[in-house]
Amino acid sequence: MTTGVLRNPDFLRFLSSHVANEIGANISRVALPLVAVLVLHAGPAEVGLLSALQTAAFLLIGLPAGVWVDRMRKRRVMMVSDLTRFALLGSIPVAAELGLLSIGMLFVIALLAGATQVFNDVADQTYLPDLVSTKQLSDGNSKLEVVRSGAFLAGPGLGGLLVQLLGAPRTLVATAFGALASVLFLGSVKVPDRPPGDAERGPLLRGIREGLAYVWQDRLLRMFTASSAAVNLSVSAVLGLSVLFLAEEVRLPPGAIGLLLMSGGIGGLLGGLTGGWLSRKYGPARMTWLAVTLGAPFGLLLPLTQADWRVVFFAITSIALSWSAALANVGQLTYRQTVVPEHLLGRTTASVRFMVWGMMPLGALLGGLVAQQIGVRQALWVFMTARLLAFVPLLFTPLPRMRKFTRAQARS
Repeated sequence: MTTGVLRNPDFLRFLSSHVANEIGANISRVALPLVAVLVLHAGPAEVGLLSALQTAAFLLIGLPAGVWVDRMRKRRVMMVSDLTRFALLGSIPVAAELGLLSIGMLFVIALLAGATQVFNDVADQTYLPDLVSTKQLSDGNSKLEVVRSGAFLAGPGLGGLLVQLLGAPRTLVATAFGALASVLFLGSVKVPDRPPGDAERGPLLRGIREGLAYVWQDRLLRMFTASSAAVNLSVSAVLGLSVLFLAEEVRLPPGAIGLLLMSGGIGGLLGGLTGGWLSRKYGPARMTWLAVTLGAPFGLLLPLTQADWRVVFFAITSIALSWSAALANVGQLTYRQTVVPEHLLGRTTASVRFMVWGMMPLGALLGGLVAQQIGVRQALWVFMTARLLAFVPLLFTPLPRMRKFTRAQARS
């Protein structure tokens, strides 16, 4: 018997759209670069550029996207984004069959698909309050986190199997139809798509400033953003060095490396599964505080990894930090959905994502530079220590004393 938010048929339809979209997106994480390598014989620089273009839109249009989404119907934005991704990804196998596929075409598709993902993500994170009550937000976000983490865990393996069976271009048909299935599920939601109010209209730059100003003026939101940016900077550096560390320093075979890198998905899945229960038992604010403080010390195990029984240190670190990150994501998203005025939620979400996700390419670059100077294992000590200290900004907020998220408590 289903309980809580799962009793809501419209939430189940929204959740189903996530399942289709997330599985397709994580299959494409494997299939798209393999198209470049296996079909177009791309080199490391071209593959690196392809990867960068997939996330470049968060920096290029992340801030104005929040303003635009606030001025549009959220469900319609998601459906148009999914239809666009269906057309973009579906064009790759067609072009490959016709002999028209080129690396330049892949670059353009990666950039445009990334742009649609920006709009989809902002609308997605601001749409849930239209479907569920405020007291169900944490539970709903936890269920969505289960889907994201489960797809992150299973998608790459499924993508690799499909590439082996069908070939890389044809595998992208699965990702395209995942986007199309998402459109159908979203279209079946019965709650009317809420129209934007007149308050959202105004100059674009003013809208961007309003989003950034709200993040700055809300003390807890400001510190959440600072803490998450520090986490992303540190973790991106570590992720960028992980394969090199396991292959060259620990000297593990490729199969073992692949298994260890999957362990993060387990932690995220556990975080999504336990998030609703922990939120109900301790309150969403206390759950978030426990997540960011209890998980961080495990990061200091990772540089101790060796090719013996201590190989488990890498898995323990990945599971613990991913569990922590999943719960922190649920808590912070619930906070924004609870306290930010509806007409500002899109641009505020976009402002946060711009500042937090903007740390990822910087962290990856910084990780390589530091490792080149002092060594890979030593660099991991540096960045895992920084990850441990990332919760410090939250000490200067009401969060350690809060149980539930309320606007009055957060601003006190």
